[in-house]
Amino acid sequence: MGTTFPGYGNCGSKAGDHFPFHHQHGHRTSVAYEVQRDDEEAHVALYLEASDETLEEQRLEAEVDRVERKALHEQPHDRRQPERVVMIGHQPQRGRAARHQGQQQAKRLDVLSSLYSSVLPTYMSSVRQGENEEEALDYALSQVNNLSKKRLLGSLQELKAQLMALEPATNGQKVNPFLNALTEEMLNAAQEVYNYSGIYISYSLSSSSEALKVEPYLIMPSEDNSYVKVMHMSQYNTTHSGIGLFNNHQTAYILFNEREMPQLALFTIYLQLPMYNFPHMLKSLYLCLDYNRNPIARRILFIKHSDSTDMDDFLALKGCIIPREELSEELMPYYNYTCQPGDFIKTCNVPSPLLNEKDLEKEKKMLAI
Repeated sequence: MGTTFPGYGNCGSKAGDHFPFHHQHGHRTSVAYEVQRDDEEAHVALYLEASDETLEEQRLEAEVDRVERKALHEQPHDRRQPERVVMIGHQPQRGRAARHQGQQQAKRLDVLSSLYSSVLPTYMSSVRQGENEEEALDYALSQVNNLSKKRLLGSLQELKAQLMALEPATNGQKVNPFLNALTEEMLNAAQEVYNYSGIYISYSLSSSSEALKVEPYLIMPSEDNSYVKVMHMSQYNTTHSGIGLFNNHQTAYILFNEREMPQLALFTIYLQLPMYNFPHMLKSLYLCLDYNRNPIARRILFIKHSDSTDMDDFLALKGCIIPREELSEELMPYYNYTCQPGDFIKTCNVPSPLLNEKDLEKEKKMLAI
């Protein structure tokens, strides 16, 4: 009868087929020894292989350390030291040169500021009053303490070059050529306005009736001579402050805001400047908004009242409306020039959903009523 052993299958019952017990035990011992010996050899081989890799890494690291030490030991120490000495010796010289250059720049800008804000305005004012140019220059320079006549005459070329090199601050914004031109014209106009400075009385057609509207105006340079300042006294005795642009003694522009901020309602006057010194009369056209905020254009006449630019003299005057039947013989020519049918252009809104050419005809008929 056969016996089954794990791993050996089914064995027969014959005597020749049986293994003695001691032989089986020895065989198992031999197998265990072989397995253990094979494991030890594999372990030793792996250990030796790992040891060889570790030794190789250590050898490479030691070689790198040796090369680095040798390189540091052979590098001469006197090659870096002179560089530090040169840098230490030259740095204060560059600092002193930069400070000196900055001081010179500040002085030149200070001189330019004095020329623009004080010397030139004082000089021009004295010359306009009939004073000799040399005496006017001496007097203007005596009003500042950082510029002498000798220094001014000796540094004109340098100051001009410095002035031309200055760049306006833009704060990273795109430059608008038109706004730059307006700013430049404002500065130029302040130097040209003396021929037209003073108090004027304006005459134009009233918006509410066929009457003569009379309103005072004041034209003068600003306190810092940076623009032309214009004041307007309305028929309701309210004042508006605006600016003036005078160009080549041919045309002038006056701009106001008739509303309180933040509302904007421009009141623009176009002055025709005659080829005449200190003219007593200026003819003009003006564009504004009527009571319904519709654009309207009219003639306007400026008659010189006084050469005074005193604000109190201007505020003492009042605006008014004079009906036609109350006009004097002196005012009648002003009425005939500014208040006739062809002396004004009006517009209005036509309540129409079409907004086509027929609305233009309707508007003309409405305005004729």
